Amino acid sequence: MSRTPGNDPRAAEGLRPVINVSGTMTSLGASIAVPDAIGAMAAMLPHFVEIGDLQRKASAEIARACGSEAGFVTASASAGITLAVAGCMTGADLAAIERLPDTARLEKTEVVVQAGHLVHYGAPVDQAVRLAGARVVPVGTATLADAYQLAGAITERTAAALYVVSHHVVGYGQIPFDAFVKECRARGVPVIVDAASEYDLRGFVERGADVALYSAHKFLGGPTAGIVAGRKDLVRAAYLQNVGIGRGMKVGKEGVIGAMAALRTWEKRDHAAMRAREDGILRHWTERLDGVPGLATAVDPDPTGNPLSRLRVTIDPAQARITAWDLADALAAGDPPVIVRDHEVEHGYFHLDPCNLHPGQETLVAERLLAECERARARNEPPAADLAGRRARQTARLLAWPD
Repeated sequence: MSRTPGNDPRAAEGLRPVINVSGTMTSLGASIAVPDAIGAMAAMLPHFVEIGDLQRKASAEIARACGSEAGFVTASASAGITLAVAGCMTGADLAAIERLPDTARLEKTEVVVQAGHLVHYGAPVDQAVRLAGARVVPVGTATLADAYQLAGAITERTAAALYVVSHHVVGYGQIPFDAFVKECRARGVPVIVDAASEYDLRGFVERGADVALYSAHKFLGGPTAGIVAGRKDLVRAAYLQNVGIGRGMKVGKEGVIGAMAALRTWEKRDHAAMRAREDGILRHWTERLDGVPGLATAVDPDPTGNPLSRLRVTIDPAQARITAWDLADALAAGDPPVIVRDHEVEHGYFHLDPCNLHPGQETLVAERLLAECERARARNEPPAADLAGRRARQTARLLAWPD
């Protein structure tokens, strides 16, 4: 079984003790909450508080941490997209806020987004925009967008421009962030940046973003929440959506104070020591997997420039006697369950992310990998290649919930 801190409630609830080498994934609970956030939430829960005043305190904390004029805490970074877009359309007009998602009487209702940024992160990015009642205007094609196409997409109806920073987006042929901001700024269009999984809390605002959105529950190690940071007028307009469509995206007192505590902890965290520990885990895995028939490893830097790396494990089915996706599924089904980062598994590899491991779990991950590879070689059966069937099974499990 996995080695985790005491008082693990999963067994009592009949839940599997998964080991997460996938990353800060919402479907796995995102990350390990830092003790300061846990303590702050526990201390606040028995007490009443004026949420508006608490959010005012959070605004000051976010402004200091993110270098912005203001900020607030919402349900998630995805909720932040919807609220920021809504704010860009309505401003502080409370009547317009109450009418959303009806935008018939609003002048600016369009949001430009590069086509290569219209990705799926557990839900479609464009849906977060459309929830506000806005219309998405794609810029360019999935594999090629240029400044002239952005300029051509902006009209008098444009309320905002959305820029997505994610490993999911197309990695080439896109308008660089600085050029994107320059083009929008020249036309008076506010830029909203979805930076949910980014380490850099200050850079996007410093480089011209009008609103930057972060997840409190990913690298920050806070509760499930989103952080909205940016220009005071736009942050205020987004915050005011809490008396409209934002009501269903509200965050409780524990979420606000937990996010504040996570921000404070982030600033005093020993990031160099964290990187050293993660690099040690990557070396451990590389050494343990060296020489395994059909397996090749390489260390890949984070694609969005976060200061972390992951181990890419490439599987040759002819030698390993198993495909990358079947190996990923076998790891997830075993004891303890190991969930790998399999976004690109159809290319014959997956990644191991070292960022969310409790001490000793890196050894269990290596042992599980070695054991599953040994089982596949012992069976010596032709490797399956039915990736479409795997996806169909995943969809069927989703549709069968809660059974």
